[in-house]
Amino acid sequence: MTQILLADLANTKHQAAIVELLDMYCRDQFGDGKPLSEFARANLIPGLVKHGGARVFLAFDGEEPIGVAICLLGFSSFRARSLLNIHDIAVSPSARGQGIGRKLLAAVEADARALGCCKVTLEVRSDNHRAMGLYRSVGFQPSEPETFFWSQRLD
Repeated sequence: MTQILLADLANTKHQAAIVELLDMYCRDQFGDGKPLSEFARANLIPGLVKHGGARVFLAFDGEEPIGVAICLLGFSSFRARSLLNIHDIAVSPSARGQGIGRKLLAAVEADARALGCCKVTLEVRSDNHRAMGLYRSVGFQPSEPETFFWSQRLD
């Protein structure tokens, strides 16, 4: 039976699951296509704790971690309210197509509502049509007008 829970960042089982699932995602074609760096593996959990606004959801099939959604609280200046951004969401290849992503998104939405957030945001690659289909099916839609996510690397 699948269980979705808000991770306890002080729980070593949850810590290991988060790092391993993010590593799996990082290796994926929609991630970096390579393993998570040793630096990221060592500093992910301390960084999330230090951030202070991290909300991480884990999906388990029994004792097996099969999905993760790493979210960060933000703020909408136009709405003057908190928002919850899904920074990463991933499901193990063996568990894809079983509704795990949908369950993770439902847990994120419920948490955002409980926190009084005005919206949930995420970014998606333009070639990740499967993810876009899922996101649309649960109520996400592209911004109007369409916006682009830009970045400036500092390392």
